[in-house]
Amino acid sequence: MNIAAEVAKRLLQIKAIKLSPQTPFTWASGILSPIYCDNRIVLSHPEARNYVKAAFAECSKKFPKFDKIAGVATAGIPHGALLADALDMPFIYVRNKAKQHGRQNQIEGELHKGERVLVIEDLISTGGSALKAIDALVEAGAEVVGIAAIFTYGFDKAKNAFKAAGYQMETLSNYDILINEALKTNFIAESDVQLLKNWRKKVNSGNIKK
Repeated sequence: MNIAAEVAKRLLQIKAIKLSPQTPFTWASGILSPIYCDNRIVLSHPEARNYVKAAFAECSKKFPKFDKIAGVATAGIPHGALLADALDMPFIYVRNKAKQHGRQNQIEGELHKGERVLVIEDLISTGGSALKAIDALVEAGAEVVGIAAIFTYGFDKAKNAFKAAGYQMETLSNYDILINEALKTNFIAESDVQLLKNWRKKVNSGNIKK
């Protein structure tokens, strides 16, 4: 089994990703979704956590050489730190905004101008939070080599945003592979597959219920 399929299987097994095609979840944005992803749950399962860490280490080889790893607050922080530990590399993290007290940092840890940074996120939906973190790193003088995440829904908005910004984006697994793995392992029925695929088409077209 390839890494992407194995990651998808493990996320389903530990319920980090839940699929409910017939009774959709309501996201914070109000979107009705047949999928809910919470990769923080990976942290509570050592076997899955270690597999994801090793998968990130393998994924990191796809990027140009980098000097430092940056986690995106909050869910990308632990996975970035685990990868940094696995690779024996320095780690920093990026807040969604600067603190209002103390040193008023947005970037926590030691970052020097010109350093090449790999950004780690847990989930790519629209890509907005990751690109915001990248902007903060670039403004601080870093050179961002790209971003890696555990999972992506494969929304066109995210693909186009990273492409337009010129950043390489890699994920350990993705929505298409998840659907295939969920069907193989009986997390969904054959009749659910088209519903799940149609949902993403509707999101990409902007024709989605709220």
